[in-house]
Amino acid sequence: MGVGRKWSFRSDRLGRYAALCCFFLAMGASMPSPAAEIPDRVPRVLILYPYDERIAATTAAGEAVRKRLLDATQGKIDLFSEFLDLSRFPESAHLDRMAQYLSAKYADRRPDVVVALGEASARFVVANRKQLAENAKIIHAGFSISTAEKIALPSDVIGAFTEFDIVKTAEMARGLQPEARYLFIIGGSSEFDRWWLAKARRDLAVFSEEYETTYLQDLTIDEFTKRAAEFPRGSIVIALTIFKDSAGRNFIPRDAIGQIAATASAPVYGPYQTYIGHGVVGGNTVTFEALGRTVGDLVIDAIAGKPVSDVEAPQIYIADARQLQRWGLAERDLPPGTIQMHKERSLWEEHRLVLLVGGGLVLAQASIISVLLLERRRRRDAERSSRLHLLEAVHLNQSATAGALSSSIAHELNQPLSAIRNNAEAASVLLRSESPDRELIQQILLDIQEDDQRAGDIISRMRGLLKKRSEIDWQEFDLNDVTSSAIHIIHCEAERRGIKLTSSRLPGELPVRADKVHVQQVILNLATNAMDSMLDAVPARRTLTFATGRANEKAELRVSDTGDGIPEERLIRIFEPFYTTKQAGTGLGLSIARAIVETYGGTIRADNRPGGGAVFRVVLPLAHREERSR
Repeated sequence: MGVGRKWSFRSDRLGRYAALCCFFLAMGASMPSPAAEIPDRVPRVLILYPYDERIAATTAAGEAVRKRLLDATQGKIDLFSEFLDLSRFPESAHLDRMAQYLSAKYADRRPDVVVALGEASARFVVANRKQLAENAKIIHAGFSISTAEKIALPSDVIGAFTEFDIVKTAEMARGLQPEARYLFIIGGSSEFDRWWLAKARRDLAVFSEEYETTYLQDLTIDEFTKRAAEFPRGSIVIALTIFKDSAGRNFIPRDAIGQIAATASAPVYGPYQTYIGHGVVGGNTVTFEALGRTVGDLVIDAIAGKPVSDVEAPQIYIADARQLQRWGLAERDLPPGTIQMHKERSLWEEHRLVLLVGGGLVLAQASIISVLLLERRRRRDAERSSRLHLLEAVHLNQSATAGALSSSIAHELNQPLSAIRNNAEAASVLLRSESPDRELIQQILLDIQEDDQRAGDIISRMRGLLKKRSEIDWQEFDLNDVTSSAIHIIHCEAERRGIKLTSSRLPGELPVRADKVHVQQVILNLATNAMDSMLDAVPARRTLTFATGRANEKAELRVSDTGDGIPEERLIRIFEPFYTTKQAGTGLGLSIARAIVETYGGTIRADNRPGGGAVFRVVLPLAHREERSR
């Protein structure tokens, strides 16, 4: 068909809409060419669409061309778009009017390159080349090489060809449905629909021998949807195009196929990207983006004056992940390299960085927590070991104290025992007399009971002093009572040394929570050290004083003596282990006292009295009422 020749579109009024339907979502697009060499003026490119803007295929391909050209020229290009609207106005008179209109419109802005999308656009621009763009380079896209040969395009018209291999779409379906026994091919009633059906019969002749094959055509859209709902189990359905049904209704193919797929009882496949998202599982095709970039590269080279030649847009398999899930089709059965659209990204794919960072933080936290737990366990073990050592040291200290007081305790115990013996002998004499004095004997027996109680108390205090324990016996008691008990233990030793014991206390209780025996041991240690410090003092001045009270809402015990005091340089070391000023001392008494007091949350300190001697202050937390109620 020569340049400038008028031709009738009515005999082929939808052309070969392969231009429209040939574009699919590409996986591998052509590598971009270098930026175009811009001539003295900004180049002009006209993109000619065969139908209207509702046809997604040509629209998407055209937009991909525009984007490629704008990116390559950094916007230094004039881009024009025209829609021939041949699906609704296929008459030759409309073609004549469009040729005249475009010729007049671009009289002062003749394009340097015309991009004809689809066979119909290519026919139009070649037929009207002289009046529309006589010197322009024409680049077509959207149909096969065989179609180009059939319409006899001039040799200087370059194309980006798209080949639709319906057999590959059928093989994709067979791989996903190996158990299928039925094959249905759907096509509409327009001339292009019939062309597609005829092509499918030829191409699928061998493939269809494996199945019970049915071609559904020349039906209304309602009849198509009804038949689709009745497909038997194990069916493969391949939808071609439906531009028009048997009732003469015009359709956009993706919408018509979408209606059929919505009611279909079997998976539907198709050769166009526009069908994805409208109920079709997938197929083999050329993507809009891939075709558009390929055409764009040809235009860039043509503008730059480089030689251009025919190319073929890449093909690829594409599938709708939602339809795979709907029909229970295995992803592993897809052809290698298939692009899945609408696939829900896994949590890992969607938030990989967040998961990596979060996982790292969790692992770090887990490590820190593990270390802290290990340290906590070690600390508890150390505390338990420390308590055992403390209890052992306290027991040894108690034994040492008992040993040091043994003579005094023996003397103290001997007094009630001697009194018991003397009273018993006196009672025996009275009983042998002719007329015993019953009242006197009764008083003697009461004295024996009192002395026995006194001896029992002494033994009980000694038993508590010498008792070895493996755990702290937490209990609540009055600090005044423990102080009095300690005074009872040492009073005999104090008398033996000529030391006067005095005590004072405020009215009311001083409740503390600790191990009673341990606190008693602290008092005994302080008292023993105080008595030792008064060995060189004048006997009349030897006084050991115990005072209890409150200080800053805590219980306080003061043990003071009238000895020589403590040298100032030794005050800071007096509670250190093994530090002593005595020739025969171990240096453990005050150290153990401090360890006991601090175990129960208290403090102990030593000072010198203004009038001479030393004073030791022991402070313990009070046991509050809310704690006592628990």
